[in-house]
Amino acid sequence: MAIRVAIIGSGIFVKDSHLLAIQQTSILTLKAVYSRSLASAKSLGVDVDLYSDDSGVGKRYDDLLLRDDIDALILALPITKQPEYIEAALAAGKHVLSEKPIAGDIKRAEQLIQFYKSDKVKGNATWGVAENFRFLDSFLYARQEVEKLGRILGFRTKQFGNIKVSDKYYNTAWRTKPDYQGGFTLDGGVHFVAGTRLLLGEEAKPTAVSAFTTLLQEHLPPVDTINAIWSTKSGISGTYSNSFGTTFSGSEYTIACEKGTVTIVGSKVIITEGEQKLGKSSEKEFPDEGNGVRQEVGAWAQALIDGVPNPRQSPEHALADLEILEKMLISGAEHGKVETLQFQV
Repeated sequence: MAIRVAIIGSGIFVKDSHLLAIQQTSILTLKAVYSRSLASAKSLGVDVDLYSDDSGVGKRYDDLLLRDDIDALILALPITKQPEYIEAALAAGKHVLSEKPIAGDIKRAEQLIQFYKSDKVKGNATWGVAENFRFLDSFLYARQEVEKLGRILGFRTKQFGNIKVSDKYYNTAWRTKPDYQGGFTLDGGVHFVAGTRLLLGEEAKPTAVSAFTTLLQEHLPPVDTINAIWSTKSGISGTYSNSFGTTFSGSEYTIACEKGTVTIVGSKVIITEGEQKLGKSSEKEFPDEGNGVRQEVGAWAQALIDGVPNPRQSPEHALADLEILEKMLISGAEHGKVETLQFQV
């Protein structure tokens, strides 16, 4: 059985990742593309029906939703615009996979989840929120190794980069002048939060955060840097450091356990038995995992075939990711004030 899908959006991530992921997933068939302009829809270069706001009668988003030969949609639109498109799709009975973050803020995310659970959704339409870090083989393997090493003692997440004005992701109007909190620390940072939560598992779910935020580069408002401490339900704490405007570079996720440590650097997982400097280490590379979009799209498609939504794509997981980001930003604005987390998944 083939799932007939439409892409909603034609931005960089669609061109670089979603389109290829659909083409590589045998149970998906691309039927149509919608974008706000016909020119941008055409820029994908695919031979399918095109819809846009400037295409005239019969070729707009609402018209696409009326088609019986489209089962599902992948949405990749600006953060604050997506919710209304998600609601319209669900009301039309279309399955949805929407890009992260779930919404621009917690309030809108909760409204979306309430809508999803209401009788406004037609038929058995399902909604998943894309988070490719939850489908990266390196993170899934690392989580399995964490479980083997006993109680978690601490953790640190470090993700650094320097977004230039020439960066292709910066040069989109909705990112250059963001109408959502946090700028890149939300748009990109939600990945790093999701990855950290995956590694911590059930034992060490975050329960509160304290953070300091700042703007290092004027072109990356409102803030581009977060340094935070997370406390967890098991009583241990760890650090989260992320900057998009620094000369630091690279990423590292490390979980310290009773019997050793697990570290992810790029697509490499390093397992150390005992103390890091003294213990025996082993490494495993995941050179073919890519950015995880192919895996997440494939998992979503298989879930539609099976009739059971994939739990790693639940809106509740996405809400928990967003809450941590929002509470760190609030804490940063309040000079490190401790913010309690409500949503535990």
